[in-house]
Amino acid sequence: MKITENRTYAQIKVGDVAQVTRLCTVDDLYAFASASGDHNPLHLAGYDGDGDGHPEAVAPALWPAGLIAAILGNILPGAGTQARSANLFFHAPVLADDEVTATLTVTEKRDDGDLLCATEVRRVGDNALILSGEVQVTPPAKHLTFDSVDVPGLIVQRHRHFDALIAKAKPLDPMPTAVVAPEEPNSLGGALLGHSKGIIAPILLGDPDKIAAAAAELKTDLSNIEIIEARSHENAAHRAVDLVVEGKAQTLMKGHLHTDVLLRAVLRRDKGLRTGRRLSHVFVMDVPGFSRPIMVTDAAVNIAPDLETKADIVQNAIHLAHSIGITTPKVGVLSAVETINPHMPSSVDAALLSKMAERGQITGGLVDGPLAMDNAVDLKAARTKGIKSAVAGAADILVAPNIEAGNMVAKQLTYISHAEAAGIVVGAAAPIILTSRADDDASRLASCAVASLHAQANKGKIHG
Repeated sequence: MKITENRTYAQIKVGDVAQVTRLCTVDDLYAFASASGDHNPLHLAGYDGDGDGHPEAVAPALWPAGLIAAILGNILPGAGTQARSANLFFHAPVLADDEVTATLTVTEKRDDGDLLCATEVRRVGDNALILSGEVQVTPPAKHLTFDSVDVPGLIVQRHRHFDALIAKAKPLDPMPTAVVAPEEPNSLGGALLGHSKGIIAPILLGDPDKIAAAAAELKTDLSNIEIIEARSHENAAHRAVDLVVEGKAQTLMKGHLHTDVLLRAVLRRDKGLRTGRRLSHVFVMDVPGFSRPIMVTDAAVNIAPDLETKADIVQNAIHLAHSIGITTPKVGVLSAVETINPHMPSSVDAALLSKMAERGQITGGLVDGPLAMDNAVDLKAARTKGIKSAVAGAADILVAPNIEAGNMVAKQLTYISHAEAAGIVVGAAAPIILTSRADDDASRLASCAVASLHAQANKGKIHG
């Protein structure tokens, strides 16, 4: 615990100086907007305020002024200081990713016990003047030494990893996507959202009357979207797979039908989308406050995978990680412990998968296990346990021992940690977008983006 102290009027001299340096981040601006109620889009990410085609987040003028308040409250004079007046001039804006230094200098000790202090804020690097002025404050009456206050951390519920994936997918040509049975508003809406953002080019397969009714409920026009009649879900699924085999579609999207019906068509022996590898599901998750996207597999397809199936699950996830820009993904194979226990099959499988990667049976990433959840994602936890590994504490991919564990991890991240989840099935000759009725627009759009990036990255390859 850091020991700090304040300073009384008698302890302060004219000419005393204090400084703080701070990096302005986009999350700082969202936190400021939330606390102040100032939701001016100029101050938030993605707003092109000057029309130059390059969005920038401009900090509110009172953000750098807040650094002066931080000096007064924490350093000079410190705890117990009360501000009386401020006369500030704002010379240049602070942008997100600017580093600035705030300086406060005592210029006068007044007879009434107040202090006058000169203030300025300058940008680090070019020394540009951001703010200048003067403040009048009353210093604390009593000198105190105390433990510094431990302020709870704030996590901004912003999904910047998904923003980046969507931005990466937008310049690509819209991906022709066979949407199977979009016969109610949720499933149709997800396809239309991806279409409106230019990420997918949907081809709708199903009952035209039901699709039209869903469109009417959404108050949308389908006149410019191809609709192929298929009166049963089985027929719609097979027709969709035909489109991929014929090269007319590059991805599949599940609509209002059972997943098993769609996957049976994908895995059919005659002109199906088999690749020789087991299908598996991957959630790509954007957890607020986390430095990287986290992938969770398998939480939806393989119920109790054996070792051979787990090897396919790992390889599928590595290929998907490559598609979204993770060059050498770190794979943490989960168990309840970080040591091998012969009575815990998941720990044995994890160790074998790690060894398979060492011997080149799994390629393209770093694989380690067994790892408990904390050891896989938190470096401090891994160090506390004495685990020395390039994966421990830094995993990009979490491989669950079974579908129950994978489903629990994904839903805990979604409903407790406020993550957004993009879900696709991989391992076939085309990625399959698998959305849920509970998914919001961000998840659906991110699922389209992930599938588009994966299909683009794997054109001409047999793995999905």
